[in-house]
Amino acid sequence: MMRKNARLRREYLYRKSLEGKEKDAYEKKRKIKRAIEEGKPIPTELVNEEPKLSKEIAMDDDEHFAPKNEMDDEYQNAGVQDPKIFLTTSRDPSSRLIQFAKELSLIIPNVQRKNRGGHVMKELVDACRSNEITDMIIVHETRGEPDALIISHLPFGPTAYFGIVNCVLRHDIDEKGTMSLQHPHLLFNNFSTKLGERTMNILKYLFPVPKDDSKRVITFGNQNDFISFRHHEYRREGAEIVIKEIGPRFELKMFQIKLGTVENDAADNEWVLRPYMHTAKRKNYIGAS
Repeated sequence: MMRKNARLRREYLYRKSLEGKEKDAYEKKRKIKRAIEEGKPIPTELVNEEPKLSKEIAMDDDEHFAPKNEMDDEYQNAGVQDPKIFLTTSRDPSSRLIQFAKELSLIIPNVQRKNRGGHVMKELVDACRSNEITDMIIVHETRGEPDALIISHLPFGPTAYFGIVNCVLRHDIDEKGTMSLQHPHLLFNNFSTKLGERTMNILKYLFPVPKDDSKRVITFGNQNDFISFRHHEYRREGAEIVIKEIGPRFELKMFQIKLGTVENDAADNEWVLRPYMHTAKRKNYIGAS
């Protein structure tokens, strides 16, 4: 099993290394194609490569002209097979963190929740791979308050790190409704940048495809790079639609995406929220202001 995982990892890294070469070739073909369409001379640096690239342009169609990115490999079965999620906590969790993990296991379908105990992270990841788990979720706390959420896509990544603020559990919500186990519909608001689309995919593929008659709705609303999580159910009463919050609710602040699984400390960073990134003019990275 270890040899198989090592081989698959090498194949995955090899495919990732080809992406840079494919992007370079795509940019060259795009410049040549634009020059031909506008009747302009071929750029000087591409004159020697123009005959070969022109033949490739003639054979490319719209589907295969643009290079594929890492999303094609990482989430190739998304929407075809239902995700299988493994959920655990940091060591020695408080009662509030355990309650938060229980509520997450009710929110997300197909979740297997397990107490962390003395298990090492590498052992957990290997066990998840052998059982075809698609995503691993780990929740952390500080002084009894949930403050961090890690989502690691298996078998090879990526891994997203979020901070949690303003966490309100179902227990603390007044007049909360009962929670259905139907697969929820998902609403995403203001994930308009490339990083926003990446974040949306990481969150979206935790959930299976819902049925049309599902009455559960989960909202991820981004404002100033804080992602608000809200969980509602709706029902019809005559001509009106009544919406009821069933909780929990919290805000997520993403601070890192890593191109490997959670136990791989040597994995490259895809994106990191570094100090002083917001010092000058306010800039939002996930969506528009």
